[in-house]
Amino acid sequence: MNDSAGDHGFAGSIPALYDRLLVPLIFEPYAIDLAERCARLRPHDVLELAAGTGALTRHLAATLPDAAITATDLNQAMLDRAAAVGTARPVTWRQADAMQLPFDDGAFDIVAIQFGVMFFPDRVSADAETRRVLRPGGTLLFNVWDDIATNAFAATVTEALAPLFPDDPPRFFARVPHGYHDQIVIARDLADGGFATPAQFETITARSRADAARTVAVAMCQGTPLRNDIVARGADQLDAATDAATEALEARFGRGAVDGKICAIVVSVAR
Repeated sequence: MNDSAGDHGFAGSIPALYDRLLVPLIFEPYAIDLAERCARLRPHDVLELAAGTGALTRHLAATLPDAAITATDLNQAMLDRAAAVGTARPVTWRQADAMQLPFDDGAFDIVAIQFGVMFFPDRVSADAETRRVLRPGGTLLFNVWDDIATNAFAATVTEALAPLFPDDPPRFFARVPHGYHDQIVIARDLADGGFATPAQFETITARSRADAARTVAVAMCQGTPLRNDIVARGADQLDAATDAATEALEARFGRGAVDGKICAIVVSVAR
């Protein structure tokens, strides 16, 4: 089965579950880190791509009190959720395709992307567009998840679903969120997109915590496009998949509160 059509489907109940469960589970520490990196550069104009439900946007608004922030995403449903939650101060929300940005050349000091590059269907084109809208001396800052083996909850959920669908296991996490971590490939794509200066890479390890394994299972099986993978294999399979993920997580991390390793790579490259 070709799952690529559902890899970008952040609609229906996904945005609310994503924001309520997944953001505090895995995104929050990296949003804080990326916002602090942006703040150290003292930008006047910041563009965020793939803003999702605004995890990074909220921290950018708090740590950059004087910068103009434009937050974009391809999925309007995600932006609607982000706008509804709001930020500490006004930002501009705008739907935009990273491969065809609706902004002038040299309009921004920073382009920031929180776990979005992996979803871009043409990363070189996105890199070229990012470079185009950056001012000379501006910076592209983004993060990507490291190999799925270094991210305990995602690996456990992926492994748990394989026996349910032995002929065609859902591989969304391995294929997309954890599918773009090779630093040689990332550096090559940036160079092909026009960035002449070497990219800088830093691996950041953190902890993911939840009140129960069930919370993690619901977040990952129902609050991400993995849901689309599962439902494509049978509309009645979502509950069974969530139950299987819960059981596997409890077996590995115990009942009650759970704690697992997460690992990501921060990439920085100057225009």
